Amino acid sequence: MNSHSIMAVPSVFAAFDEDGDGKVSVSELQRCMEATLGEDVSEEEAAAVLVAVDADGDGLLNQEEFSRLIARAGAQEEDDADVKRRCLREAFGMYASSSADDTITPASLRRTLSRLGSHELGVEECRAMICRFDLDGDGKLSFEEFRVMMMKRL
Repeated sequence: MNSHSIMAVPSVFAAFDEDGDGKVSVSELQRCMEATLGEDVSEEEAAAVLVAVDADGDGLLNQEEFSRLIARAGAQEEDDADVKRRCLREAFGMYASSSADDTITPASLRRTLSRLGSHELGVEECRAMICRFDLDGDGKLSFEEFRVMMMKRL
C-alpha cells in the first residue's frame, strides 16, 4: 500500500463505519461493497471477507483489521495488473516483427493477421491501422503504444 492509500484508510474506514461505533459489521461491509462494486453482494460473501481479516474473532472489523483488508485488496489489484501486462506482452510478441526489434511493423501485422486467418490485408491497410495508435510517429507500434490501443478496446 502506498503512502497516499495509508493516509486514506481512516476516512474510508469512517465511511464504512456507518453507525460510528468504531467497528465495521458484516451489514456495513456488505452495503459499502455493493456501493463500491456496483453489484449485489450477499451477506455470506461479506461475512467471508470479514472473517478473513478479523484477527480478534469478534465478528467486526476495527480500523487495524480494516487496514489489512484494504492492503489485501490493493495487492490483488497489483497482481491483476501484472497478469494483464503479462498477457498483453504475450499478445504483443505474436505481432512483433522480431524479438530483437520489439515493435509491430505493418509487415509483421500483415503476416500475423494472415496466419490468424484474417482476410488478406495489404501493407498499406496495415500501415493505416498502426497509424491510428502510433503516438511517436515512427510508423511502428511499441509495446506501450500497443498497450494503450488494447486498453481503449477493453
